[in-house]
Amino acid sequence: MTVPATRASGTTPATRASGTTLEIRGLTVAVEADGANTKEILTGVDLTIRSGETHAIMGPNGSGKSTLAYAIAGHPKYTVTGGTVTLDGEDVLAMSVDERARAGVFLAMQYPVEVPGVSVSNFLRSAATAMRGEAPKLRLWVKEQKEAMSRLEMDPAFSERSVNEGFSGGEKKRHEILQLELLQPKIAVLDETDSGLDVDALRVVSEGINRVRATGDTGVLLITHYTRILNYIKPDFVHVFVKGRIVDQGGPELADELEANGYAKYVGAEGASAGGRALPTGPVLPGPVTTA
Repeated sequence: MTVPATRASGTTPATRASGTTLEIRGLTVAVEADGANTKEILTGVDLTIRSGETHAIMGPNGSGKSTLAYAIAGHPKYTVTGGTVTLDGEDVLAMSVDERARAGVFLAMQYPVEVPGVSVSNFLRSAATAMRGEAPKLRLWVKEQKEAMSRLEMDPAFSERSVNEGFSGGEKKRHEILQLELLQPKIAVLDETDSGLDVDALRVVSEGINRVRATGDTGVLLITHYTRILNYIKPDFVHVFVKGRIVDQGGPELADELEANGYAKYVGAEGASAGGRALPTGPVLPGPVTTA
């Protein structure tokens, strides 16, 4: 849930180009550890995501996957110590959190927060106003929201409840995807959206993500531990994330290999090699994986 601030009067919403590219180069990120001490989590991430592409990032616990998501979104707890992140050539790291959201960067949180006193309906309409540059016509907006909620099998009564307050884990995740469907961002970062979902909720949430993917306008970065969501959402690229960087990549078949064999071959020898292959030293771009 990344909330864009309302756009100032007289400005126009960002126009969607024929294609969007998020480029991450040499990204290093540190986080506060004990008091004034910091710990480096990301150690040089290189990744390119384009409109219509779905990239799955998989890796063991503590490898830095969520840190990457929060760094892209601009969480103040995470300090970028090196590298660049650009969206269609614009410096994302120079933007505030709300500017990133208005530019088209969306984060679906692993643990969505509660916002007491703010109804789901008002929250969603305010976010849509910021993204579109003007407030949606109320009658049309109510219809649009109701249809989106129906597709996600959400009770219409949820629209009058406070954001995420008293929601179950599955309801919170459906609300995240409801935002995704209504806001239609350029880049969607989905941080373990599948965690805590039962089989039915996983299906519904995955269908919502696939509807957004089907437009071809949104690039998706899907962070997950497990392959079960990939049974519903077929990624174009799978990246293995270990000790703060990408150590291997491939197609959907790589996820099947990880399901069968785990991450043992990647975490051995302190991540010095990936199954006998040298770790990539340059940008990791979509395409075939070459062996050393």
